[in-house]
Amino acid sequence: MQRTMYKSGSLKKVPAGSKGLKKLPTPVRNKMGFMSKGGRVKKAAGGGLYANIHAKQKRIAGGSGETMRKVGSKGAPTAANFKRAAKTAKKPNKKA
Repeated sequence: MQRTMYKSGSLKKVPAGSKGLKKLPTPVRNKMGFMSKGGRVKKAAGGGLYANIHAKQKRIAGGSGETMRKVGSKGAPTAANFKRAAKTAKKPNKKA
């Protein structure tokens, strides 16, 4: 992979006082025109659609006073959200 700045030119050194630039992934930083290794991309800690649904159901069972959103209401998961979540769902372990 050739390391050149986006459009044209060579890569610049990262400024000494830059706090956030060193945390960016390498391809992003290189596209901005800076050299050096980038930081790690942190994985989202949300857990996904089903984890959020189960967490809310647990809070409701605990007496939080919340309610589940109605199907089709603003902010409720759509059919497309459930299809996307099903693609990344873990397969259940088969017990022998």
